[in-house]
Amino acid sequence: MTHPGDFPHLPERIAGLAGVATNLFWSWNREARALFRAVDPVLWHGTRHNPVALLQQVEPARLTACAQDPGFLRRYDGVQQAFARHLGSNDSWMATRYPEFARRPVAYFCAEFALHNSIPIYSGGLGILAGDFCKAASDLGVPMVGVGLLYTRGYFDQHVRIDGQQEDTEERLDPGDTPLAPVLGANGEPFLTTVESFGRVVRVGAWCIQVGRVPVYLLDTDLEGNDPADRQLSHRLYAGGPDLRLRQEWVLGVAGVRALRAVGIEPAVWHANEGHAAFMYLERVRELVQCGVSFAEAVHRVRASSVFTTHTPVPAGHDVFSVDTVAECTGPVWEQLGVDRDTCFRLAFHPRRDGGTFHMTAMAIRLSRYVNGVSRRHGQETRRIWGDLWPGRELEKVPIGHVTNGAHLQTWMAHPLKDLLDEHLGTGWTHRIDDPAVWNRVLTLDDERLWSLHVRFKAQLMDFIHEESRMRWRDYWKDAPHLVGAGTMLTARDFTIGFARRFATYKRADLIFRDVDRLRRILVDPRRPVQLIFAGKAHPADEPGKQMLQRVYAFTRDPAFEGRIAFLEDYELHLAHRLVQGVDLWLNLPRPPMEASGTSGMKAALNGIPQLGTVDGWWAEGHSGLNGWSLPLPPDGADSDQHDAEQMYSLLDEQVVPLFYARDDRGIPLGWVQRMKHALHVAGQRFTARRAIRDYVDRYYAPALRGDPTADDPPTV
Repeated sequence: MTHPGDFPHLPERIAGLAGVATNLFWSWNREARALFRAVDPVLWHGTRHNPVALLQQVEPARLTACAQDPGFLRRYDGVQQAFARHLGSNDSWMATRYPEFARRPVAYFCAEFALHNSIPIYSGGLGILAGDFCKAASDLGVPMVGVGLLYTRGYFDQHVRIDGQQEDTEERLDPGDTPLAPVLGANGEPFLTTVESFGRVVRVGAWCIQVGRVPVYLLDTDLEGNDPADRQLSHRLYAGGPDLRLRQEWVLGVAGVRALRAVGIEPAVWHANEGHAAFMYLERVRELVQCGVSFAEAVHRVRASSVFTTHTPVPAGHDVFSVDTVAECTGPVWEQLGVDRDTCFRLAFHPRRDGGTFHMTAMAIRLSRYVNGVSRRHGQETRRIWGDLWPGRELEKVPIGHVTNGAHLQTWMAHPLKDLLDEHLGTGWTHRIDDPAVWNRVLTLDDERLWSLHVRFKAQLMDFIHEESRMRWRDYWKDAPHLVGAGTMLTARDFTIGFARRFATYKRADLIFRDVDRLRRILVDPRRPVQLIFAGKAHPADEPGKQMLQRVYAFTRDPAFEGRIAFLEDYELHLAHRLVQGVDLWLNLPRPPMEASGTSGMKAALNGIPQLGTVDGWWAEGHSGLNGWSLPLPPDGADSDQHDAEQMYSLLDEQVVPLFYARDDRGIPLGWVQRMKHALHVAGQRFTARRAIRDYVDRYYAPALRGDPTADDPPTV
């Protein structure tokens, strides 16, 4: 593990900075972040808030000065105390509510974890949700361990050509710039376990990163002694074709279980966050059969302690492989299960598809007792999609529930807004966010102070956009249209709409351009000007998504829009923080019922940003009528795109933009500020990761831990 010796210039008096820097607790603790910023504000900014890089690069003389500064030392001692309390607290929510389970770990498997922008092993919402989940588990004292893959070449870095074509580049991850620590085998080997795949033995190592109290183990096959093809398994996230994806998922599921065994962790509950990790269930069945348990009994036992969360109703989001290819990848695993091949593979059979396909989601559902979608609306849709696994069952009786996602408040709410709430709600309010009375008081925030703070965030966003444009101009852009398209003509004065998410066609980033003339009138109105900011990546294999991005990007260079449309390259966590804090309105336009949750709108709302969106995902249950605007559902048989575009333009023209520009004699848009307060009120009360993980514990983890006697209701095999 990383230790103070990795930062040789740290004076003994402040040597504890090493421990804080190498545990992501600092990333959601205001005082810790402020402490690192105080070491060297310019370098803190330049490293994009990476304390490991900061301590490696800062001048030794500056560290010596910090160690002799009484003010710095007071703050340092306070952070050390807070860090120790967080790690060592015995009165957490979990320990208080479920003392008998407080030390029985939950294994949380996911193909991606968005923990910090310095560790780019995520692509979007699934990873961000997983990162927020681990942080909330740490806050609540839920004994969790994460398992994923370390992608040494990440997802991909995005460059957009002048013609709008997305180019995918890569930058190798250097673990030395991160809190990642290698985990060695029992005899000091660089690998923890092995798996067999396509007839070869693959060595699998691991790195560990501490997320408060939660360790996350990231598996790595890029090791000496592995076949070159196997070393690539941990290079890129969601790269290559289905064969590579299958092999990655085999490593994640099987080696993940074996790695936990190797480090002495014995989970009591196993949770797969999406079907990518479904082989984890199969490996546990194999373990039991190898110990003499019958196949049927092993399946029953595995189900009893398993939770499965599906995150999408989009067919492309559910991995489907050829049965023959799976057999090549796994080898005759059915022999170790004590059954024939057909019996084994029927675990992944979809009743509406041919028998030659292997459905990861179907296997995960069959091997999990507790299955859920990620919003109320998505739960309904999931029952519709997968109800055939319980033939003849009425949809409302299909045993699939929902836990609506949430965002980690301490990570996503801007620190100055937390400071304002400290004054208004009292210090320590973040420990009382489960109390509705806390959020009711938000509605009495001072209008002028809240608005002034938002104006500050918006100015910071514009400064960030302009600085990023300058650096890209310096490094590789050499043409004026690129600068215009990157937002250099945006201003903090004008009403600003943000749209940032993956460029998939169902998310409809281009819907707002359906009537170009009408949009132009809205944007260039001299009395009520409007700006649009877009960000997001299209999957490298998603050609329709890339074409949508290209269409949107073309409008950033259209002089008729006067530079009021921007596309920000390489959307990642650092940029996401700026956007959800600094825009005026969050735009979310998925085509119902394709959006499972949509947590970006929650993050914006936690900063007082209202949303305009379709009635889908979290917004179907989150829109109160006062915290934003919803597009009414189209009548049966109507062109939904045309209908939604018309409704959106009307709302912008008649309600949204006029409300923003209606100011009192102090220049404050009082009606808009009320919407901001209600956005914060609803998101804080109902859509935090803290609430989500409490729901998981109450509904799924605790029943699994206590061996809930409720009759098992497995799907057919």
